[in-house]
Amino acid sequence: MTASSLVTLATCNLNQWALDFDGNVQRILESCRQAKQRGASYRLGPELEICGYGCEDHFLENDTFDHCWESLAQLLEEGATDGLMCDFGMPVLHAGVRYNCRVICNNRKVLQIRPKTAMADNGNYREGRYFTAYSTPAGSSANFPEKHLLPTTFFDQFGQRDVPFGLYHLHCADGTTIGCESCEELWTPHASHIDLALRGVEIIGNGSGSHHELRKLSTRMELMISATRKCGGVYLYSNQRGCDGGRTYYDGSAMIVVNGRIVAQAPQFDVHDVNLITATVDLEDVRSYRASNPAFGIQAARKATEEG
Repeated sequence: MTASSLVTLATCNLNQWALDFDGNVQRILESCRQAKQRGASYRLGPELEICGYGCEDHFLENDTFDHCWESLAQLLEEGATDGLMCDFGMPVLHAGVRYNCRVICNNRKVLQIRPKTAMADNGNYREGRYFTAYSTPAGSSANFPEKHLLPTTFFDQFGQRDVPFGLYHLHCADGTTIGCESCEELWTPHASHIDLALRGVEIIGNGSGSHHELRKLSTRMELMISATRKCGGVYLYSNQRGCDGGRTYYDGSAMIVVNGRIVAQAPQFDVHDVNLITATVDLEDVRSYRASNPAFGIQAARKATEEG
């Protein structure tokens, strides 16, 4: 991130396929290349983009997790994160528990692993069969986060042994704050973006695997517009686009929403494997929007007092 309040952000539709690790990596690399070409400093990808969303019972096999780490190492080695903060989606086995995670990387370093807190188990979704919803361990805090031990190849290639694991957000050197919300969490009564906004997080990325239903896109848009209209902030949404090897169609529609207004949106139906959108946002607009809302200030101050 630069020292300016202006920031260019990127999100995308990707036509990923279950267990097509080589093809998925190439599509992710292309999205990162396009993001850099358009001057972006942050790139968001879909849920479980590295392995594909529809791996089903292959999520119960350790090989799936191992291949994801191999693919992530390849992305770092090939420069996907050089000069670009990337929010990747992949499963992670932590302390013997399978989690659906966001993995934030920059300049060939893994900055954070953020596990999903609410599983989608309605309709066509069966995430609870494969993953566990994460809960913060009692007594943990941002000062003493859980640590996840990385595969030995990451130390050999990049000199990194472990990474913070949990529900934290990132503070950049210029003061910009970035957090994650994952798919189903947006749809829950106490959505993650509420606490993130009250903690001062300005940019929230939501990597999703959301399939097509009649009028579902309208509901998604309403949720994101309402979230940023109430709380302010920049909300990025990324989705798979295609069938992923299964019977459901994921309908893309990646978008960027700022203070209750959609400023960029990708197609819902198209034939491109990679469809990336960007927006240049002035974060001062977010700060002034929040500061002008007395009720937001009261709740944010209360949140700060409660968390010490």
